[in-house]
Amino acid sequence: MVCACLRLRPLLCVLPWPFGPRPTVQAEGGSTPRASRTACVRLPSNWFLKAMQGRADGDADDGPARAVAPGAVEDPEAVVEDVHVSIRNSTARRNLGYLSCGTGNPIDDCWRCDPDWHSNRQRLADCGIGFGRNAIGGRDGKIYVVTDAGDDDPVNPREGTLRHAVIQDEPLWIIFKRDMVITLKQELIMNSFKTIDGRGANVHIANGACITIQYVTNVIIHGLHIHDCKPTGNAMVRSSPSHYGWRTMADGDAVSIFGSSHIWVDHCSLSNCADGLVDAIMGSTAITVSNNYFTHHNEVMLLGHSDSYVKDKVMQVTIAFNHFGEGLIQRMPRCRHGYFHVVNNDYTHWEMYAIGGSAEPTINSQGNRYLAPTNPFAKEVTKRVETADTVWKSWNWRSEGDLLLNGAYFTPSGAGASASYSRASSLGAKSSSMVGSITTDAGALSCRKGAAC
Repeated sequence: MVCACLRLRPLLCVLPWPFGPRPTVQAEGGSTPRASRTACVRLPSNWFLKAMQGRADGDADDGPARAVAPGAVEDPEAVVEDVHVSIRNSTARRNLGYLSCGTGNPIDDCWRCDPDWHSNRQRLADCGIGFGRNAIGGRDGKIYVVTDAGDDDPVNPREGTLRHAVIQDEPLWIIFKRDMVITLKQELIMNSFKTIDGRGANVHIANGACITIQYVTNVIIHGLHIHDCKPTGNAMVRSSPSHYGWRTMADGDAVSIFGSSHIWVDHCSLSNCADGLVDAIMGSTAITVSNNYFTHHNEVMLLGHSDSYVKDKVMQVTIAFNHFGEGLIQRMPRCRHGYFHVVNNDYTHWEMYAIGGSAEPTINSQGNRYLAPTNPFAKEVTKRVETADTVWKSWNWRSEGDLLLNGAYFTPSGAGASASYSRASSLGAKSSSMVGSITTDAGALSCRKGAAC
C-alpha cells in the first residue's frame, strides 16, 4: 500500500478524515506551528472501530486519539509506590550480600549480575519499573541479528539491516553481530513489539535520522549511542512490510514518541541532536526513561504536545536513575498536563533550569541530586513556563528527599501533603545519597559475553 498525504505535523494518512480538526504542534509560546512531520503509518487494527464508537458517543473531536495510547493507569500513586518497593527491595538484597554486584538499582540488579545475560537477553523485558514497566518489546518473539549497518533504501530495506528488522509485523528482539555506526537516511519508523538491544556491541545511531515510535505499542530501546540526529524527510519511508508513505521533514529528535504506549528507553547515551533527545507527545503514555546518560544538548526532553492538547492528561512517565550531564541547558524534562515521577536522577549540569512545565502537570520529584550551576540567576531547579503565579500555585509539584547543592532550590506548589501526594509522601524516597551509586553506569554499557555486564 502506498500512502501520500498533505499534512500539518503529524496527521494520520487516512482518507476521508471524519474525526474533526487535525492536530498541529505548537512552539513554546503556543502560537506558531512547529515544522511539519508525516504520520503516514499503519495504525492498530481496531483504531477505526474505536474512533467511530467515539463519534457514536457524541465525541467526534476525540477521533483516533482515544485509541492510540492505551495503558494509562487510574492511580499513578500506586505505580510510584511500586517503584519505591522495587528500590527498597534491591537495596536490602545488596546490603544482605545476596547480590555481589548489586547497586540498589532495581533494573540493573534484575539482570546485570548474570554472566549468561547474552543467553538470557529477553529476561530484560521483565526488569522494567514505573509507568513503562509492562513494555515487553520483542520478548515473545525471535532473535533478529543485524549484520548490515547500511540504510541505502528506506522503502525497500535489505534483510539484515536495522530498518528491515524494526518494520516487521511479528515481535522481534533485535541484536547486533558487531560494533556498528548506523547513519539512517530517513526516520527509523518502529513497528509494535520490538526491542532494539545494543548489549554486546558498540552501536551508534548517528549523523542522520533517528528513531520514531509512532502509533505503536510495546517498544524497548536499550544500550544504544544516539547522537547528532539531523532533520530528514520529504521522502518515502517504509513502516511495515505492507506499507510505506510520504514523510515530510522530521525535527531531528533522538527518540520521538508519538501517540504510543508501553515504551521503555533504558541505558542509552544521547547527545547533540537537532531537536529533542526524548520527546513524547500526542497522548503517549506508560513510558519509562531510565539509566540514560544525557549530554551536550539544549532542549533535552519534551513531554506533552501543547498547552491546548488536553488529551495529554493521560500521559504518565517515570524518569529514573538517569544522569543529566555536561553541556545540558534545559527541559529535563519540560512537562504538560500529565503525571511525571522523577526519581533518583543525578542532575550535574543545567544552564537555564532542570524541570519545567505548563498546563498543570503533576511533578513528583523524589530522591534526586540537583547540583546548581555557578550562575546565580540559574539556581532554581523548576520553571513554570509562561504562567502567572496565581495559576501555577495550585499545581502539584513536590520535592521529597532531594539533595539540593550549590544553592539549588526547588519551588514546590499545590496543597503540600494533599491527597495527590499523601501516599507517595509516606513512602520515604530512597536517599539521594545513593544517587551516585545508582546512576554510576548510566548510559550505554560495555557488555561482553561470558561476564556480568
